Amino acid sequence: MKNSQIYKYTFTFALISIILISCTEEFIPETQEEDQQYVVEGFIEAGESETPTYVLLTRSIPFLSTIDLNTFNTIFVNDAKVTVSDGTNTVELEEFCLDDLPPEIREAAATALGFDPDSTTLNICAYVDFFNLTNPQEGGVYDLKIEVNNDVITATTTIPEVVPLFNLRWDDPPGEPSDTIARLWVTIDDPADDANFYRYFTEENNDGFVTPFSSVVDDKFFDGKEFEFPLTKAEPRDGDFDANTFGWYFRGDSIRIKWMTIDEAHFEFWNTLEFSRNNSGPFSSYNRVSSNVNGALGVWGGYAVRYYDEFVPLK
Repeated sequence: MKNSQIYKYTFTFALISIILISCTEEFIPETQEEDQQYVVEGFIEAGESETPTYVLLTRSIPFLSTIDLNTFNTIFVNDAKVTVSDGTNTVELEEFCLDDLPPEIREAAATALGFDPDSTTLNICAYVDFFNLTNPQEGGVYDLKIEVNNDVITATTTIPEVVPLFNLRWDDPPGEPSDTIARLWVTIDDPADDANFYRYFTEENNDGFVTPFSSVVDDKFFDGKEFEFPLTKAEPRDGDFDANTFGWYFRGDSIRIKWMTIDEAHFEFWNTLEFSRNNSGPFSSYNRVSSNVNGALGVWGGYAVRYYDEFVPLK
């Protein structure tokens, strides 16, 4: 009797499963080219050896797309009018594409604008202030306006007063003393009663700046304090992972730190983007990337920049 009941329940479950599967239809959401949105990535820097003010204007890619080199080469939007104003002067940025440049200076141009030189197989197009007519200054407010195909895109950013690093020092990472790796400590004197936001890159042996997996931080835990903290080395996302050296600096290397003070809207863009990028997998939660651009997705961000050159000491 017991075996008969088990057989009955098993047969019923199998029958229900077959019925449900037969009633299931594949759902493919519709995506139209006209649903694509403009995407802005623009930055203006004040400080030492600042990158020229530039704006990338592209179109978003539909979710269900075949992404290849040709896709990337067709997303750049050309023939837009892009201007930057400080409230007194208005400067129109000049459009250029990497393919318009001789091969011998193409890589140098990509590096100067903060692009990955290895990506120069792409015909990257940008709107650039080649002659620094925008003259960005700490404490300034800068309005971006883009006119393209009867559409108008606007955004505003500020360049805060820089909060510099000082008292850079080296010691051994936790654990056994090492002859090959070292930890870097830095100190900031965070202004009191103001919300402050920071971002950084690192470079080793002139190989180009790399962003950490989490490159931004606010001052919620050290507002108004002189605060010392370890500044970990940024690791390339396509590099080999080694848990024993991840985030530490190799002794004998020359490094450069690009330390930046940013405003809150700029911070929120990177904070949400990096959380979304790092929070992947089937059980991750949905996260909307913050944007400070009206009429498009993306960011128009100001940086107050300082650079620090260091030699990682030998033992």
